[in-house]
Amino acid sequence: MEKIVFSIIGCGAIAHRHAKHISDIGVLDSVYDIDITKASNFANQHNCKYYNSYDELLAQTKASVVVICTPNYLHSPQTQKALHAGFHVICEKPMALNSIDCKQMIDAATKANKKLFVVKQNRYNPPVIELKKLLNKNILGAIINVQLNCFWNRDSSYYNNSSWKGKIEKDGGILYTQFSHFIDLLLWLLGDVTVVKTIGLKTENNAKVIQFDDNISCLVKLKNGAIGNFNFTINAFAKNMEGSITIFAEKGTVKIGGEYLNKLEYQQINSYILPEVSIQNKANNYGTYTGSMSNHDKVYANVVNVLQNNAAIDVDMNDGLKTVECIENILSKI
Repeated sequence: MEKIVFSIIGCGAIAHRHAKHISDIGVLDSVYDIDITKASNFANQHNCKYYNSYDELLAQTKASVVVICTPNYLHSPQTQKALHAGFHVICEKPMALNSIDCKQMIDAATKANKKLFVVKQNRYNPPVIELKKLLNKNILGAIINVQLNCFWNRDSSYYNNSSWKGKIEKDGGILYTQFSHFIDLLLWLLGDVTVVKTIGLKTENNAKVIQFDDNISCLVKLKNGAIGNFNFTINAFAKNMEGSITIFAEKGTVKIGGEYLNKLEYQQINSYILPEVSIQNKANNYGTYTGSMSNHDKVYANVVNVLQNNAAIDVDMNDGLKTVECIENILSKI
């Protein structure tokens, strides 16, 4: 079977990770970036072509899949353009910066009869997979309380000299750029939530370089009436400290933590023990800071399986929409 051919839009740090995994399972035909020098250097490094415009790439590339690795605010228009042009699309998180744009992307994919994959690689973290199995088997019984804590570091150096980071209309804020993965996981594990109340704060640390709150806490209700607290901050000193989900239920308590939901912190479950799992993949390293776990290889394995074997999409466009809708609900209750 012929290898799938890809094009990447946006040649920043995450694009290099995509290029690496594409080289393992397919062919990278071409790239485009608004910074032509960056695109040229990227193309030389990954042995592919580069184009001087997005339209030129869409008209001439041999790819069947376009990978969107651009700033958040460009995800929706660039995804829709590729879908309308007849390509499948892999879109980095967040899917978009509002649910209206997400719905337009879904409509474009449906009308074009093309696949739209949304990157949510933390679903593949081994401890998260084990927790999902536990919940699917209802071993914990009724959920009573859930805690989602995300304590990361993004200081002024992260935002300085960026044309889009920290700007509300282009970045969207910490729930979109830093923590959308965690919100997706919570919804995937436990279902939809109702947001009761949110408190937001912009600290003096980042006040001069961002246009949104860098500390957010909210109270939520689950469908069964259980309560939960979500706490997000980018003010951990010097480094990321924690990304965790703790579940209190009638038959057990479990915490998946570490910096990136990559560690079983503790468990106490009635007549059951979660297996210890080894973490093979390191966190994404962006030089001055680290991000979520690197499971993009599994994202691409699913893309190949869907396009060549008609398998189910692990994270589909409706999942991306749900995450954005939840973020909107959180922010609307401030």
